[in-house]
Amino acid sequence: MNVQLPEITAEEQAQLQELYKAFAAAHMTPLWTQIGGLMPVTPQPDAVPMLWRWSTLLPLAERAGELVPVGRGGERRAIALANPGLPGTPYATPTLWAAIQYLGPREEAPAHRHTQTAFRFVVDGEGVWTNVESDPVAMRRGDLLLTPSMHFHEHHNTTDHPMAWIDGLDIPLVRQLDAGFFEFGPDELGTRETPAVSRNERLWAHPGLTPIGAPPPKASPLMAYRWEHTDAALAAQLELEEEGHSGVVEPGHAVVRFTNPATAGDCLSTIRCEMHRLRAGARTAVTRTAGSSVWQVFEGSGLVRVGDERYEVGKGDLFAVPSWAALSLTTETGLDAFRFGDDPVFEALGLSRVHREELPQ
Repeated sequence: MNVQLPEITAEEQAQLQELYKAFAAAHMTPLWTQIGGLMPVTPQPDAVPMLWRWSTLLPLAERAGELVPVGRGGERRAIALANPGLPGTPYATPTLWAAIQYLGPREEAPAHRHTQTAFRFVVDGEGVWTNVESDPVAMRRGDLLLTPSMHFHEHHNTTDHPMAWIDGLDIPLVRQLDAGFFEFGPDELGTRETPAVSRNERLWAHPGLTPIGAPPPKASPLMAYRWEHTDAALAAQLELEEEGHSGVVEPGHAVVRFTNPATAGDCLSTIRCEMHRLRAGARTAVTRTAGSSVWQVFEGSGLVRVGDERYEVGKGDLFAVPSWAALSLTTETGLDAFRFGDDPVFEALGLSRVHREELPQ
C-alpha cells in the first residue's frame, strides 16, 4: 500500500530531503515511507514453500555419520533444513527449526539443556533412548518425544545399527526474542537403563487420569507419545465416520493433537504437534493459517499444494508451509503426516487466524 503525497515545490522537496537526512542521522525512519512493508494487507512471508526429500536427507546424514563425530563442541549430529527464502539462516520458517539427527551404532550424545523447546519424531527405527532429566525414554517408530525448555537431555544408541529422526525446535523464535540460554551437562550418561516404559509414562500416560500426588509441572510431564495410541485414535475417528458419527475434521480427514495431560493445552508451550490421517481418495479443503508449519509424511503418498507449488510426496518427505500460504492435501492411496507449527505463539499473542476455501477442481 503506497501513500500518494501531494505535489510539492522544488524548495519544499529540498526541505523534505534535508528532513530525511536529519531522520537518518538521528536513527529514525518515517512511517509513511515504510507502511506498505510494515503493515501489508495480508502476511508477506520471507519464507517460501519448500520440499526436502527423505531420499536426499538420509544419505547425507549417513555420510555425516561417517565423517563427523558426536561429542562436546558439536554436541549433536543434526543437520538443519534451511529455507531458501531465509538466506543465511538454518531455519525452516521464521519461528521453526527442523533437522535430521543421526546417531551411529553405540554412539552417545552428551547431556545439555537450553531455553529452546524441542521434540523428536521417529519415522523409522528403534534402539535409541533419550534420557530426559535422567528418565530413560525409548524412541521407536511413530513416537513423538518431548524435551521441554531447560530439561537436561542426552541420547544413546544401544544397537549395532544407526538411527535417524527429525528434531523440531523454536530456535528462530527464541533467537529473535534474545531469550536463549544453554548449559552443558555431565560428560557421562546419567543412566544406561533401557526400560520399555519411562517413569513419566508410568505416571502420566493414563488417559483422563491425573496423578494427584505429582507436583504441578511447569511443562508437559509426559515425554513420550506412543505410536500405538496415535494410530488407534486416528483409526477410531475414521471408523466412527463410516458409522455416521462425528469426529473427523472433514470427510476422510482425521487429526489428533498432542496435548499436555496436566493442562489439556498444547504439549509444548511454543509448538503445536499434530498427526493427520487421510483415507484413500480424500482431499482437504484449502486452508490459510497465520503462522507457519512443517510437515513430514509418515506413511503413504499424496499431492501437496503449498501456495503455487505442487509436490508429490512420500514417506519421510518434509515440506514447509509459510504463513498464510494456501495449503491442501490429496491422496489416492492414503496418507499419514506429522505436523508441527507455531500456533500456540500466535494464539497467545492474539494473532491467530485461519481461512478455509473450496479446493479448485
